[in-house]
Amino acid sequence: MQKINIDEAIQDLPALIEAAISGEEILIVKDEQSIVKLTPISPVKRLPLLESAYDLIKRCEDHNKPSEDFKDFML
Repeated sequence: MQKINIDEAIQDLPALIEAAISGEEILIVKDEQSIVKLTPISPVKRLPLLESAYDLIKRCEDHNKPSEDFKDFML
């Protein structure tokens, strides 16, 4: 858990928010008293990596075959 003075927290608030979103708990102190605790409200939902769903994607047999609709545009 990171402790930071309120004056420093005001200057670095965007970075502190990013740290809290990443799961770090941050205490903001004033006159040696803890006054605020930054924590994420809920776990951040991150988009899965493309490779993680690779086996779930079904392709048709001719997925690389050019469409007849675009025949006039092909070189």
